[in-house]
Amino acid sequence: MTNIQIGYHASHEQFKPSQLTQYVIQAQKAGFTTALSSDHFYPWSETQGESGFAWSWLGAAMQATNLSYGIVNAPGQRYNPAIIAQAVATLCEMFPQRFWIATGSGQFLNEHITGEEWPAKQVRNQRLKESVDVMRALWAGETVTHKGLFEVYDARLYTLPGYMPSVIGAAITEKTAEWVGGWADGMITTSRPPAELKKIIEAFRRGGGEGKPVYLKVQLSYDNSYEKALEGAHFQWKNNVFPSSLLGDIRSPEGFDAAGKMVRPEDMHSAVRISDSTDQHVEWLSRDIEAGVSHLYLHNVNLEQKNFIDVFGEKVLPHLKTLSTK
Repeated sequence: MTNIQIGYHASHEQFKPSQLTQYVIQAQKAGFTTALSSDHFYPWSETQGESGFAWSWLGAAMQATNLSYGIVNAPGQRYNPAIIAQAVATLCEMFPQRFWIATGSGQFLNEHITGEEWPAKQVRNQRLKESVDVMRALWAGETVTHKGLFEVYDARLYTLPGYMPSVIGAAITEKTAEWVGGWADGMITTSRPPAELKKIIEAFRRGGGEGKPVYLKVQLSYDNSYEKALEGAHFQWKNNVFPSSLLGDIRSPEGFDAAGKMVRPEDMHSAVRISDSTDQHVEWLSRDIEAGVSHLYLHNVNLEQKNFIDVFGEKVLPHLKTLSTK
């Protein structure tokens, strides 16, 4: 049995890095044990309006708290994997056993800034696996030369992590989940109805993920009234209700805004758990744990973070911490 870890999602697209630092300090005081950070060059919309450099922020946030941290990153295009390996190694040396990286194939929104060709999904997956192999070799102290879907020449890390950092595979389809089961140390996915989540987890385990942890980023909207929770979700997150096959290939925040114009407030329930009832949120999150999730990362997609952190710290986290998963 595994004790559940409950994390706060630090959304760089919605808040300035200085604000996020205060939020993770507050989250630690409220009882959260971990934090998850996005790694974007652009926000999802002009309304969100922020996009700080997560790697700069992580050093400050980890010094300011005792939480464990993770980041979702797409090595191979915007970043050469050798640079990401160095960044991870530095954080792991400074804050041992408190940092992990989730790797994904990326989104055109963030990766197009290099001006390189945007590959098909299958090619991006291949590039991702090459990237993880290179990073692990560098963390092991090897000198690496690699010529494939990216190039690394004669690279070696002198500041090593001291242990092998965890690489969590990002997956939002069953096909990808089964694939990452074979090489990742765990899987991270996004919240969805229990039956769909169970299929994703089963695919991950079928592909080689048996016994490995499952991380879940939960999109929710909580406020003092249902109307405020719904309004806040629609205002900040309406561009994110579409399938990944569409979201992965939009070039700019303006493009996301154009797609989001079609979304009505009542359409938000397909992508965000909206309720002013903490009991309802406990019920939803309990189902995630029953499905096999070991790490929950709660992303309150509206702008009311302080109230969310305090209320969930008092009324939601204590219930979840009594649960465990196989």
